[in-house]
Amino acid sequence: MKKLAILGSTGSIGHSTLSICESFPDRYQVVSLAAGTNIDDAFAQCLRWRPRVISLATEALAAALLTRLKAEGITNIEVVHGSKGTIHVATLPEVNFVVSAIVGVAGLEATYAAVCAGKTIGLANKECLVAAGELIIAAAKQHNVALLPIDSEHNAVHQCMRGGTAAEVKQIWLTASGGPFRNTPLAEFEHITPQQALKHPTWVMGQRITIDSATMMNKGFEVIEACRLFNLPAARVRTTIHPQSTVHSLVEFVDGSILAQISVTDMRLPILYALAYPERVAVTEKEALTFDLTTLSQLDFSQPDLNRFPCLRLAYEAAETGGNACIALNAADEIAVAAFLEGRIPFLGIPRTIDAVLQLTSGQSPASILDVLDADLAARASAREVIARQLTGAQR
Repeated sequence: MKKLAILGSTGSIGHSTLSICESFPDRYQVVSLAAGTNIDDAFAQCLRWRPRVISLATEALAAALLTRLKAEGITNIEVVHGSKGTIHVATLPEVNFVVSAIVGVAGLEATYAAVCAGKTIGLANKECLVAAGELIIAAAKQHNVALLPIDSEHNAVHQCMRGGTAAEVKQIWLTASGGPFRNTPLAEFEHITPQQALKHPTWVMGQRITIDSATMMNKGFEVIEACRLFNLPAARVRTTIHPQSTVHSLVEFVDGSILAQISVTDMRLPILYALAYPERVAVTEKEALTFDLTTLSQLDFSQPDLNRFPCLRLAYEAAETGGNACIALNAADEIAVAAFLEGRIPFLGIPRTIDAVLQLTSGQSPASILDVLDADLAARASAREVIARQLTGAQR
């Protein structure tokens, strides 16, 4: 029996993880949840799963949830809040597996604390490894903790790497759909609207990750994540446009063999893989995770155009620099994407903002999680200043 803490229980990964727990109640027990701001979902999850502890974003939300639980006669669930509450959820002594799925750096402290507490981590939070990968990887080695990727691409690489030793790996290939603009003429990029960018051809996701997919920054983050998870330099982490999104990643070995992982585009599969590792758990037809090979009419692969996707180029550059450059990349992107969605900067203003912030950032490596958070705040402030200058220049 694996006893789970789910950080980000009300998001899509959280819901998918709970679906797996529903299907395999003899294998997985929900012990604690971090639910953010969605009090209705948090309340429903308390009714269904009766966690020992649940954390919400603020003290007011925690108090409101406690009131609702008491009205139902439920008094044995500890309700906590804020970053300290999330750390408490992640480090309970009885928890032995933590699903890290809080978006952004908000989940960073709790994930790091869970690693230091010796918990196995199912990692669905890109920002943890992008912003603090050097610290988290070092802590995982020190505490003998497994970091099992839940992102479909890194999960696929993890599966393929079981076909050889690390020394036998020549390079890995991360696949990307190419987003909605892989065939759009470059001359039209300056006029792309948020509504156009939010129409992803394959996946239904949150707004930031959808825009990151349109700019291919999301793939850039995955490159950095792969470098750290699999101990490879950026030059050996390749990307390829694969519009069908059927091959989730590939590993190329030194003898020329290439192993690819193919499956349905359903996040429950990589979650189940991580939860069950090193086993594989048989699924029934009701789980609908089996893949019908007869649906494959063709598989297309092509090289990404870095002129079309400058965010991917910037991510490779940050991966090679390391340290604060990766923190700044993530922070500046988050601020720039928000400004684009608000209509304050154009689509190409996103890479321009990130590039300008990176020019102001050193490659110094953070010595602690506090250093990471400080560098994150500094990069956000720089990004806001860059955007303000862009707006001033546009008004002139």
